[in-house]
Amino acid sequence: MKNARLLALLTALIFAGTTFWAGLQIGQGTWKAPWKKQAASGNLPAQLDYTSVNQVYQSLKENYDGKLDTQALNDGLKHGLATATKDPYTSYFTPEEAKQFQSQLNNSFSGIGAELGKNAAGNIQIISPIGGLPADKAGLKAGDLIASINGKSTADMSVDDAVTNIRGKAGTEVKLLIVRAGAPLDFTITRQNLQVPSVEWKTLDGSLGYIRILTFSNDTPDLITKAANELKGSKGIILDLRGNPGGLVSSAVAVGSQWLSQGDIIMQEKRGSEVVQTYNATGGNVLKGVPTVVLIDSGSASASEITAGALKDHKAATIIGTKSYGKGVVQQIINFADGSQLKVTVASWYRPGGQSINHKGISPDQEVKVAKGDTAGGADAQLDAAKNFLSK
Repeated sequence: MKNARLLALLTALIFAGTTFWAGLQIGQGTWKAPWKKQAASGNLPAQLDYTSVNQVYQSLKENYDGKLDTQALNDGLKHGLATATKDPYTSYFTPEEAKQFQSQLNNSFSGIGAELGKNAAGNIQIISPIGGLPADKAGLKAGDLIASINGKSTADMSVDDAVTNIRGKAGTEVKLLIVRAGAPLDFTITRQNLQVPSVEWKTLDGSLGYIRILTFSNDTPDLITKAANELKGSKGIILDLRGNPGGLVSSAVAVGSQWLSQGDIIMQEKRGSEVVQTYNATGGNVLKGVPTVVLIDSGSASASEITAGALKDHKAATIIGTKSYGKGVVQQIINFADGSQLKVTVASWYRPGGQSINHKGISPDQEVKVAKGDTAGGADAQLDAAKNFLSK
């Protein structure tokens, strides 16, 4: 059985339009959890009584004025079971949806290039448009609320539903009704195929290494290793996690391991008060001891927060920017024989110091806010603050 752990928050990367995750573990068929099956099951019956479901089905067959699709009805039942948990991170994926989900892990997408989430009021919103991609080029901004997608209201949509509606073939258009500062705005955006490396790096001002991680994906471990080796002689390192909504836990471990000693705790998962999994640095520590600044903002979540929290707690980096998103729940991906999947919340994760960041986020050591108009003019106060800090 192959396992992959993802850290997810309620954001969706609309590279192709799928969901962000926290701590995913992928299993097959009758998967066994590493913890005792307990509270989640409570006093539930061993099996559900489908008598009333069949009554509804028979009534539909006898009375519905239209064509019914057996597969769609079965999929609807499974979607309904997940939705009934009232947990926005628990979802059922059909085989086709599961394939699209997997494509996201490979950073190969067809979409508009933006991160989606829900605000405190439950509205679908843009967490961050990805620079240079269709959403960014069209003028979408962080904080924009999505009122409708192709004329369909998002009022009762989950993030997964919104992502599915935005997703589509490259070259086709999606129409979004955006609410910005209370004013409605119409956007028509052409989807495109996107193959986005998760890590970018370069040298700034001749002596500072700059590493930006867009997502924690399958390619991240190899790319961060290459970046670390190329930049290890730098006077200082800037690790930019702004607008990064998370991804694979294994990739977060690989990133943190570049700064930490083998065996250092990167994060722990708990189910209730029980620690069910501890993630430790795996060695490498190419950048251990190199002065480092981590940049975060409200779009930094999940695996980004794992990385930032671990480096902060081990005093391996100084955090600059604004408070992070605050997503600290763990999800499981369970594969079924027909290719479908269940994504289900199973635990919470904690920083090396034992703190939960769920709904709290990580506070920076040095708060630097971005003034309105700064980004449009090319200014970056947070990056400038990081440079100044490392130049002292």
